[in-house]
Amino acid sequence: MLQRKQVMVDAEGYSLFLWGARQTGKSTLLKNLYPNALWFDLLLSENFERLSKQPSILRETILAQTETKIVIIDEIQRIPELLNEVHWLITNKEIQFILSGSSSRKIIRGGFNLLGGRALRYELFPLTSAEVPNFDLLRALNNGLLPRHYQANNAKKLISAYIGNYLKDEIAAEAKIRNVQSFSKFLEAAAFSNGEIVNYTNIAADCGVSAPTVKEYFQILEDTLIGRFVPSFQKKPKRRVILAPKFYFFDIGMVNYLLKRGKIEMGSEVFGNAFEHLIYHEIYTHSQYSGLEYPVHYWRTASQLEVDFILGDNEVAIEVKSTANVSAKHLHGLKKFAEEYHTKQMIVVCNEPMPRLIQNILVLPWNMFLQKLWAGEIMPA
Repeated sequence: MLQRKQVMVDAEGYSLFLWGARQTGKSTLLKNLYPNALWFDLLLSENFERLSKQPSILRETILAQTETKIVIIDEIQRIPELLNEVHWLITNKEIQFILSGSSSRKIIRGGFNLLGGRALRYELFPLTSAEVPNFDLLRALNNGLLPRHYQANNAKKLISAYIGNYLKDEIAAEAKIRNVQSFSKFLEAAAFSNGEIVNYTNIAADCGVSAPTVKEYFQILEDTLIGRFVPSFQKKPKRRVILAPKFYFFDIGMVNYLLKRGKIEMGSEVFGNAFEHLIYHEIYTHSQYSGLEYPVHYWRTASQLEVDFILGDNEVAIEVKSTANVSAKHLHGLKKFAEEYHTKQMIVVCNEPMPRLIQNILVLPWNMFLQKLWAGEIMPA
């Protein structure tokens, strides 16, 4: 079994939600962390039917287990009404609950009980380099990092089924999207915006829907943990900066499929975008798993100066370049950013074989950067 980095920092003794898109490995992780827990799997039809008809069965079953201290409910979003029973059991019987699910959208939009701050929130993401022995960059860029997909010799069919069954059917049904065909077109159009500033009007024109509908579709992707926005860094700018956010899907393999990319090789036309996506995934995931939860922004000015990622309170500025030979032109954005903000570290993540220091900018091979990131040397506690 792969050793996951999500260990729910500071969760000892507390009830918690563990969210994550389908197939990120939530059930496997929880079985490993809590092997003796009482388990309710709401994907099983017999559990779903009994508990949806009579939620009190949950309470009655748990109270009959005299030794029970930890209870796991998998796919809690399928029966949000159970949260009232959970709330009562936490308050009156001090039962610790681990509530996992692929989306909190139904719970939030339905006004259901979110336990009034009695449960911490965590999220499980696709695999990271630190969780995979002998991590293979090109395999990750081609297959994506969902555990089954990364390990597959031919991931294309698995990704196709995932997109068809989960994204286009299940998520569309959960969000009550009436025009599923337009949502399918939107997914493909949104993939072209992966890692880019989103233009709602252009995407709306491509999909044949309104710009407000496109905004709602993006909100659905956020709510269901299929993608997230990276906000613009706007702290007291001297130069005029772009305010609109960038968008990234949660997994590279999904983008590859939606864009009908061929095989990604070093130096190929699509390598750069996928490479930047992977570095963003690693940074954001480290931010969450480490418990530091430092913000991640991008910086771009109206004159097209840009830095890919700004970590924390402008503590670290990172530029991602697919080149194996970093030159002065690749450092321009970092230097201009440093003219406006005091930055502790400026880093270029690239494909060079060895690290270099160019003035005060550290040029790091991607594998060395990732090792330092997960060792706490990029954003220390």
